[in-house]
Amino acid sequence: MLNVILLMLMVAGPLPADTFTFRANRMTGGRAAGREITVLTGGAEVRSDTILLRAERIEIHGDNNQFIDCTGGVWGRDEAKDILFQTDRLRYDRKLKIARLEGNSTLEDKKNDIVAKGRFIEYDDPAETAVFQVSVRLFKDNLVCRAEYAVYRREEKILDLSGFPVVFKKEDEFRADRIRVNLDTDDVTMEGAVSGSIKD
Repeated sequence: MLNVILLMLMVAGPLPADTFTFRANRMTGGRAAGREITVLTGGAEVRSDTILLRAERIEIHGDNNQFIDCTGGVWGRDEAKDILFQTDRLRYDRKLKIARLEGNSTLEDKKNDIVAKGRFIEYDDPAETAVFQVSVRLFKDNLVCRAEYAVYRREEKILDLSGFPVVFKKEDEFRADRIRVNLDTDDVTMEGAVSGSIKD
């Protein structure tokens, strides 16, 4: 198994200095100008900054190794913020620090005890914002939220839902055109075609 510290990939310029490490059963690639690519297959693992990524196949490419594309049983962790994610495919931009997850995707914010699922997730690390699309579900304690589109503001602990949103709070049910949930207090704010049921 390869386990190489790529000191030659310490980057300058647009990306902050970062020791880039990887391991895999097999590595191929080239460093030709304009076509720099490294392909890792078989139990591939990449560590960059505070991000750890594992997948069956990982491609590293772009100027200063800006992009990391992962496919097949993708698992990752933002070690600084204790966020875990699993997906079919992931693309990570090391410059912008944005991760895009496609397919059956799950994001777990262990700090805030939140698990969210969707078919597409985009996590913006500097803004601490996640966008979820298609068959969105979010779980927290006694809360279950469903929608076709959702925006999660991690620092504010606010979740905005649209696209046939519904929130189940214990045995209560809330529906509207747009729903905002304060995940710190579990307060629900609804707008447009509001309906629901509350069990005494």
